[in-house]
Amino acid sequence: MKKYPIGFNSFLKNERTNETPVIENPVSAEARKSVVEVYFPSRNMHFTYYNDMFDLKNGDLVYVDGKLEGHMGYVMDISYSFKIKIADYKKVIAVADTKVKGDLFSAGSYMVSFGENVIPANKVRSWFIPPQNEEEYATGNDETSSFSLDDLSGMNIKKEVAERGHDYYINDRILYICIDGSRGFAIVQGTENYEVEFNFDYDAREIGNIKCSCFCSGACKHEFAAMLLLCELLDLIGEEYENEFTGYFASVSKDVFANLVLKKDNIKISIS
Repeated sequence: MKKYPIGFNSFLKNERTNETPVIENPVSAEARKSVVEVYFPSRNMHFTYYNDMFDLKNGDLVYVDGKLEGHMGYVMDISYSFKIKIADYKKVIAVADTKVKGDLFSAGSYMVSFGENVIPANKVRSWFIPPQNEEEYATGNDETSSFSLDDLSGMNIKKEVAERGHDYYINDRILYICIDGSRGFAIVQGTENYEVEFNFDYDAREIGNIKCSCFCSGACKHEFAAMLLLCELLDLIGEEYENEFTGYFASVSKDVFANLVLKKDNIKISIS
């Protein structure tokens, strides 16, 4: 398996590549007012928005207010010469930080980092989850619930739900997963992108207090898919990267990494 040093001056050759974290907009140059065309892949639509909060560039991943609030969009065109009535335009309200710098390693269909600042949850979450008002959400904890990662029947999941979760796992619909000490976090692509949180005891390989942001009660397919991937990645890390793993790892789908990071003009990668 190969190690991928990430930086701004290297080159890619022949490769495809807690607490609930909150979106943090990247520190950038001073905001530059603009009118921008945004493309929304989920709707295959283009719309124009006013921006007075960010110094946007073509290809930036953004979120807006209005009817398409919550949908990921890409900046396709920018105009700095304009005179508009502000009330006639919805606005860009957030931009995701897709800049990545550090060491990444190949692990099956995923890229893995053992550096806490390479693909941390608070950065990667903004690639998939729109800005949220945390006051609108409630979280409950069941500290008594736990199961062994080596025996997922302990999740007490229905057979048909587990089968759907296995399909999610096989089709790489776990976009991101991270273990930070005793806490775990994953993002799973379903009808929308859902967040899975859990406690993790590495020595006992035990999962506790797992919960998902979907509408299901009880164990769900998103949780089951995340657990299957966690088993796979821990095995791969144990075989190939035992010395690198010291209690933290973060992993992102290679397809996601290629589409959201490598396509940016200022990100280039070389293989060592």
